[in-house]
Amino acid sequence: MKMTALLIVLFSSAAMAQNELVQKANKFLISLPETLKEKAQYKFADEERFNWHFVPKSRNGVSFREFNPAQRDAALDLLKTSLSAQGYQKATAIMELENVLREVEGRATDDKYRDPQNYYLTMFGTPSNTDPWGWRFEGHHIALNFSSISNRIESSTPSFFGSNPGIVKSGPERGKQILKEETELGFSLVNSFDADKLKIVLISNTALPEIISSNSRKAPSLPPGLSYSSMNDNQKTLFMKLLDVYVRNYELGFSNKLMEKIKKAGVEKLTFAWAGSLKPGEGHYYRIQGPMLLIELDNTQNNANHVHSVVRDLTNDFGEDILREHYEKEHSNH
Repeated sequence: MKMTALLIVLFSSAAMAQNELVQKANKFLISLPETLKEKAQYKFADEERFNWHFVPKSRNGVSFREFNPAQRDAALDLLKTSLSAQGYQKATAIMELENVLREVEGRATDDKYRDPQNYYLTMFGTPSNTDPWGWRFEGHHIALNFSSISNRIESSTPSFFGSNPGIVKSGPERGKQILKEETELGFSLVNSFDADKLKIVLISNTALPEIISSNSRKAPSLPPGLSYSSMNDNQKTLFMKLLDVYVRNYELGFSNKLMEKIKKAGVEKLTFAWAGSLKPGEGHYYRIQGPMLLIELDNTQNNANHVHSVVRDLTNDFGEDILREHYEKEHSNH
């Protein structure tokens, strides 16, 4: 297939996904009885939109445990439309990992603390082709926040993917590693630096115990590591592959938009920092940071077999930058 034809196919696919977004969101809402719809839906301006976390806890919204099969399918269909195939596969695999964790921890088969149905969907505003609205998909080790205007996803951050265990050690799922690329490319990159560059990259010999940004509404700007512009060609290639793994979790239209925004802000201004061991299987942490971006990965818990990763847009988490422009434009038209 020629490049021009390939680009047409890709952009057509992105456009189709965008056109389906409102349709899929409304299909989900319509499938709910009023009692569940009241639990699922908040006003777009409600502070609940910023009440996000990635730990196992009860949440506001409706859980998969409350859905019938048709409602469950509608919820997953909306998720599939909002992510890439890669991102959707990770999200559903993380949900299923609760079964493994339940077994590892010796819990009963009917335990509700570790439960693949213990994931929640929350809608903010009314899905619209013109007005702002958003939705959240969240549970243990998943937190995905989407904001939409004009039938397009304008923000998909904060987004969190975690995995416990990081690598399944026994049972039918033995060897499964959901965040494999994020881990392996990180180690390949950090171990490619010579001693002088490693002095800049390595911010601590001890891994940080958790991602620093946690579930904050506003992600902090952290001390930088080694800049992209200071890397050699091979390191730059590895760095961009690692960055792409995170960006490719989003549906194509938003994924392309986010990468364009990163490049416009200046790839040469992105930095890479590492803390902890340079050997797989031992505690480690890394981050990619730039003028508008923060990506963190941490693996220290459970003998370095428990991964947390997050992507933050420092200028547009929860769609705040895009929404500000939208409201300013609307105000100027009156």
